[in-house]
Amino acid sequence: MKIGAMLSDISHSLFKKPVTQQYPYIRLEAPERYRGKLIFDPMKCTGCQLCVKDCPSLAIDLITVDKVNRHYAIRYHADRCTFCGQCVVNCRPKCLSLSSTQWELASTTKEPFTVLYGRDEDIAALMATASHENSGNPENC
Repeated sequence: MKIGAMLSDISHSLFKKPVTQQYPYIRLEAPERYRGKLIFDPMKCTGCQLCVKDCPSLAIDLITVDKVNRHYAIRYHADRCTFCGQCVVNCRPKCLSLSSTQWELASTTKEPFTVLYGRDEDIAALMATASHENSGNPENC
């Protein structure tokens, strides 16, 4: 490239607006079919575990709270998820979906990446059971 052509490009660039978006300050809408965070509807879940079997990254664990009354919860590991959508495609009762609005998943710690989905009372019971089991274990002290 000749110096004259390069100086011409530089002078034109000095008076143009920047091409990139100032992301944290100016946010664009995600596309409609964007694959973001997993969403679970516990009212529709039948406990078939197809989502667990078809997940290539082992990001979903189905927890049976009450099999008779069909109460299930999901432990979702967002740090393992590849957002391929295989779990959503193979879910027969359509209780799983990928959000197009919840896509900002960055964090400085690992705790927010493991999420329990389910009914509030089922999650409370699971947390109570887990804390009760951990308090009686002498290795956790």
